[in-house]
Amino acid sequence: MLETTVTTKNFEDEVLKAEDTVLVDFWATWCPPCRKQAPVLVEFAIAHPEIKVCKVNTDEEPALAQRFAIEAIPTLMIFKNGVAVKQEAGYKDIHQLEAFAL
Repeated sequence: MLETTVTTKNFEDEVLKAEDTVLVDFWATWCPPCRKQAPVLVEFAIAHPEIKVCKVNTDEEPALAQRFAIEAIPTLMIFKNGVAVKQEAGYKDIHQLEAFAL
């Protein structure tokens, strides 16, 4: 599986307790930039298996969006050792995504 769907039920195990670096995409189905970001995330996941890619649907998981003060989507976050170390909103092409995540 290239991407893991994250909910309030599995967020701690999938993101906060992960031993690897985790890239979390906060998105929604109705968001055109989010839909544009999706294939770039798949491309990134294939090229960088050392980074776990997770997705949070903000419509289905508003508590997680609120917990991390998500005000715009897509918002991408990098977690290392359970701590959010980077956060940026907006679409990123593969080069921008690599610059952000690596």
